[in-house]
Amino acid sequence: MNKCSEPIISIGIMSAESISFELKGDFLFMENKIYGEKKLCFNAGKIVFEENFFDEIIFEPYDNNSSFVLKNVMIGKEFHWQQTENQEFRGKLKFIVENNQITAVNLIRAEEYLISVISSEMSANASPELLKAHAVISRSWLLANLKTNVSLLLGDSRLRENDKNGLIDNTNNNCQLSIVNYQLVKWYERDAHSNYDVCADDHCQRYQGITRNTNPAVIQAIKDTYGETLMYNKQICDTRFSKCCGGASENFENCWADKHYEYLTKVIDNEVQNSRFKVQIHPLPPPAVDNPVDLTVEKNAEEWILTEIDAFCNTKDKHILSQVLNNYDQITTDFFRWKVVYSVQEISDIVKKRSGIDFGEIIDLVPVKRGESGRIVELKIVGEKQTVIVGKELEIRKWLSNTHLYSSAFVVEKTGNGFILRGGGWGHGVGLCQIGAAVMGERGYTYRQILAHYFKNTQLEIIY
Repeated sequence: MNKCSEPIISIGIMSAESISFELKGDFLFMENKIYGEKKLCFNAGKIVFEENFFDEIIFEPYDNNSSFVLKNVMIGKEFHWQQTENQEFRGKLKFIVENNQITAVNLIRAEEYLISVISSEMSANASPELLKAHAVISRSWLLANLKTNVSLLLGDSRLRENDKNGLIDNTNNNCQLSIVNYQLVKWYERDAHSNYDVCADDHCQRYQGITRNTNPAVIQAIKDTYGETLMYNKQICDTRFSKCCGGASENFENCWADKHYEYLTKVIDNEVQNSRFKVQIHPLPPPAVDNPVDLTVEKNAEEWILTEIDAFCNTKDKHILSQVLNNYDQITTDFFRWKVVYSVQEISDIVKKRSGIDFGEIIDLVPVKRGESGRIVELKIVGEKQTVIVGKELEIRKWLSNTHLYSSAFVVEKTGNGFILRGGGWGHGVGLCQIGAAVMGERGYTYRQILAHYFKNTQLEIIY
C-alpha cells in the first residue's frame, strides 16, 4: 500500500459549562502571547473568555516547551474507577461549543498522541515487547477508525416489541412459556464524535496527555514501530483490546455491530489452544458435550467460568500487573474470576435505576445467548411487572451494576433472598488481552508473537 503522511489527531478531552485551565509557557491567541491561569464559560450559545464571546477559541503553543493543564477532567466515566484529575497536554488547545457546553479539544501529531495512549492505557514501565505490541494496536485502531470515517449514532440499538412481533420465549427455569415484553439490543461505538476524531476516555482509548510519568521506553517503543500497523486483506485492522479476557477472547460482532472480522475472533489465552482447564473453584458436573471450549453452550460456559483455568491472563504477579494497571486500576484485584452478591431489593433497585424500566421485583436473570468467550450477549431479565431481553455485553454490564460489571461472562446463582453473579474477565474481551500480553512479554515472547497470538492471520506493514 502507498505510504501516507503522519496525521494530526483531534481529541475531545472534556465537556462542561465552565472550564478552568492553565497555560504553562507562552501560547498564541489572536496573534498575542498569553499564559497563566484562565477560565471560560458557556453563555447564550457562545464561549465567554475575558468578557468576549466566541464560537471557538484556539491556543497555539509558542514553542515545544509550552504545555497546558485542564482542571477536573473526569476519567472512567460510569465505571468503578470514575474520578476527576488535573491533566497536562502538549499541542494545540481548542475550545468549541457542543451540546450546550464547552468541549476542550487537543490537536497533536498521531505518534505523539500514541506516546500518551500507551502511558495512559497501562503503566509506562511495562516490558519493551508489550509496549511495542500496544503501540501497534493503538496506532492501527486509530488509523482504521480515521480511515472509515463512518458517522453512526452513539448507542446504536435494535428494539423489538412483543405486541408487534409476537416474541415468545421459553428459556425460563420452569420451562413454561413466558411473554417477553420487548428485546433491546444496544451497543456503543466511537464514531459518534462528529467534532473531533476520538475522545480521551475508555470509550475510545485512554489519553491523558503527559500527566502520567512517561518512561523513555515508551518513546522508544513508538520510535521502533513508527508507522507500523496490523493489516488484514490489505486493510488496516480495527484492533480492539481489553484489560483481561478471562481465558478466551470474544468475537467483535458479539460486542458491537453485526459485522464479522476474521482477526477479531475467539482465542484461547494459553500456549496450548485446546488444553483442558484445571482446578475448579465451584465444582459442576462434567459438560454434556465433548467439546469443552464451545462456550456458546450454557453448560460449557458455566464450567469454564467457575473454573480456575490455565491462561496467560490468570496471574496475581504484582510486578506484571503493575505493567498494565495504573494506580487507580490497581484497586481492582479480583478481575480474572470475581463474584458479586445482590439481595432481591438491591438488584431490583439497580436495574430500575440503570435501565429506566420498572420491572418490579426481579424474579430471575436468564442467559439467552452467549458469545464465543462465554460472555452473555443477550440476557432475559424477568420481573414481576415485565420481562425484557437486553444486550449487548456493555448494556448488560451497565444494567446490573451501579457502575459496570467487570464483564458479561458470568453465571447466575439464585439464593433464598437474592442472586450471586460469578464471573470472569475485565472488559469486552475482544482482541488483545492486556494482562495476558504482559505475561507473554515477561515470558520472552516478541511483540510480533504477541500480536500473532491475539490477531490471527494478520500482517505488519509500515504505512508512513
